[in-house]
Amino acid sequence: MKKNVFILNHYASTMMFNKGGRHYWFAKYLKRQGYNPVIFSCNTVHNAEKNFIDSDELWTVRMAEEIDTPFVFVKASSYKENGVHRIINMFSFYKNVQKAVKAYAAKYGKPDIIYASSVHPLTLVAGLKLAKKYKIKCICEVRDLWPEAIVAYSKRLKKSNPFVKLLYQGEKWIYKKGDALIFTQEGGLDYIREHKWDKEHGGPIDMRKAFHINNGVDLEAFDANLAAFPYADDDLDNPGLFKVVYAGSIRRINNLGIILDSAKLIKNPKIKFLIFGSGDESEALQKRVTDENIGNVVFKGRVNKQFIPSVDNKADLNLVHWEMNPLLRVGESYNKAFEYYAAGKPVFYTIRPGYSIAEKYNSGKITEGFTPADIAKGIEAMAAMSEEEKAAMAENARKTAEIYDFKNLTAKLIKIIEETC
Repeated sequence: MKKNVFILNHYASTMMFNKGGRHYWFAKYLKRQGYNPVIFSCNTVHNAEKNFIDSDELWTVRMAEEIDTPFVFVKASSYKENGVHRIINMFSFYKNVQKAVKAYAAKYGKPDIIYASSVHPLTLVAGLKLAKKYKIKCICEVRDLWPEAIVAYSKRLKKSNPFVKLLYQGEKWIYKKGDALIFTQEGGLDYIREHKWDKEHGGPIDMRKAFHINNGVDLEAFDANLAAFPYADDDLDNPGLFKVVYAGSIRRINNLGIILDSAKLIKNPKIKFLIFGSGDESEALQKRVTDENIGNVVFKGRVNKQFIPSVDNKADLNLVHWEMNPLLRVGESYNKAFEYYAAGKPVFYTIRPGYSIAEKYNSGKITEGFTPADIAKGIEAMAAMSEEEKAAMAENARKTAEIYDFKNLTAKLIKIIEETC
């Protein structure tokens, strides 16, 4: 019998329209293996003024025709920025998604398993409550460690704060109650051991139910776009340049100012930084390029997603960059990195994550330090590698993408589903 897999992800709404993303690709390959996935997400979009429900309905269904999977958009309160209104939005989704699942199940059929995915833990709590109602199992997927992330990014909240301590107890409760746990970061299992929540340390959590499935890339879609949507650009197509490409958001949290600082220290005139993307920091950073006469950095603007494989593939070096933070000790699950690997070109990390994928598979290099001078030195060293070294690293990058292809990741998920049900 085909299993109905109800996937709960507050922030999955744009996946249907972007035709990609973790749960979109899981659904795609689950469907091919005979499962019936249904994705429940919020009608609002983080950092965008979009709303996928115009009426007073609590929920509505739209089909992702390409993967033959229904997306159920669930109404929740609107918000614009991080703050109290976003928290209200989380509670609103938590309450309404339970109602939507019950109504959908009554009309189209009950779930055989719940697969609830954070970012925030209330989605996991909703999944556990629904699983209890239907007397089925719940897989809890942790994509962000809460409240660890709050402590890492907050200047005021410390681990000793009573509210934070309460959140840690809630986190432990979720891990205890989940029938299976999936961490996107490889160090998630060690994180449980750090807190001594596992049974080996006298805690309540059986580590045999804890697994790791990283983010990845759908190579089928990536390669199709690479063939169908070539991107023409004078700099990318210049064989005389060593092209360092960053493709992603340009926001304060991305800390791209340090890339400009690094570029100013580069002595090799052939190295050129090509920055693709958009965000609220674009104008200020472009002004810096002009005012400071940073001639080896060009902002190319945003390009449609289907052109990204071509952009990444034409690079000589793809830049995995974001701000260093304490959470990186438990590993990386950066979507963009896997697109870079799929492009079959070496990567350079401006941060140092635990459980480094680039080091494990020799598909790139990691900065020795985090100053502009360290980053500039690392990039110049990669530009100076022999052609044989570059080719070997490029080959390893593509092999890395094959390991993290969603066909393979879905096989891991199916194994967990079958062992859990």
